[in-house]
Amino acid sequence: MVALLALAALLGVSSAALEVHVGTGAVFSVEGQQAVLPAWFTSHSQKKPYVTWLLDKEDADPFQVGTWVIEVTTWEVAKILTYLDGVVKVEETELKPRLGFLYPLLTHNISLFINATQERDSGQYMCTVNVVDDVTSTGKNVGVINLTVLVPPALPTCRLQGHPAVGTNITLSCSSEKGKPQPTYQWHRTAPTMQVFFPPAQDQAKGTLKLTNLSLDMAGVYVCKAENRAGSAECSILLEVHSSSANAVIAGAVLGSLGALATVIFFTRRMVGYRRKKRDSQEEVANEIKEDATAPKTPMWARSPPADAVSKTSTLSSLASARERTYGAHPPLDTHRGPPPRPAGRPGPPPALNGTPPRRHPNPPTLTRVGAIPVMVPAQSRAGSLV
Repeated sequence: MVALLALAALLGVSSAALEVHVGTGAVFSVEGQQAVLPAWFTSHSQKKPYVTWLLDKEDADPFQVGTWVIEVTTWEVAKILTYLDGVVKVEETELKPRLGFLYPLLTHNISLFINATQERDSGQYMCTVNVVDDVTSTGKNVGVINLTVLVPPALPTCRLQGHPAVGTNITLSCSSEKGKPQPTYQWHRTAPTMQVFFPPAQDQAKGTLKLTNLSLDMAGVYVCKAENRAGSAECSILLEVHSSSANAVIAGAVLGSLGALATVIFFTRRMVGYRRKKRDSQEEVANEIKEDATAPKTPMWARSPPADAVSKTSTLSSLASARERTYGAHPPLDTHRGPPPRPAGRPGPPPALNGTPPRRHPNPPTLTRVGAIPVMVPAQSRAGSLV
């Protein structure tokens, strides 16, 4: 009996000891939502407790040593919330405007709330309770809760790699820049032809879908869904499969355009070269004409003598030729010895008029003997005109 009383006393003492309890060891919250860390303590003391919440945040700081990049994990312990002598105090941290006690402390409920959670709020939260006149065991007055803030996938981007023609292969890719944990990807084809894809055609981790040996009936709308524990997001892409005839038409149009362009360029160059050559030849002819001397023009009166002068010249020529045939040609005069001496008693030629010696006419009997016809020759004035 005594032993039972002693055991009951020991149990009563142990039940009266200060102890902190937590509702769960891990709490998950979606970014932007509220997170609650449930905790309470037991004590038989009526004194006000001293409560402290601490955040042990994991931080991976990468640094480089030579060609190696090493990540060093450090733990930063910071006091974020306290309760002392009935006063609640929020410490100066980035959580200050978003946290507090969920219930009044008189109820022994020391649960913590965090509003508008962010990814960087993730970490290990520790709560310690001390009461002045209460006994506590080592480690019994500490509660630990791990908080993980999940991030839903950001709106993914859908891309097409390759040329979607009949008989070819293409790859559809899908990726999301943000998401915790890492999202997985699932491709499917929408109505009117519903289709779901599986490995190896689809890689759910990389978000790729390979379509081989395309046909016209494979055209349609393909949707990619990125999903994790926090949520999901979708993107879509329209696949249009081109026939080989369409490809031939396009290739023919391109080649025809290139041929027409080449023809235009060829004839344009030929025309420019022809004009340039013509201009150069004209310039050479002009230069040759400029280099040649201009011949003097013959006056009109020299080219066309009057009719009476022609008649007189013809008559005199006839007389001279007849005389030469009858008497023969006179021997040339010796210019060095001077004119031959005249016989004595014979008069010399009349003086020259205006520097021109008078013309000697043959005797009419002599002209008559050779069969010439007498012609009246008009007299000539000093000025050279006929009278």
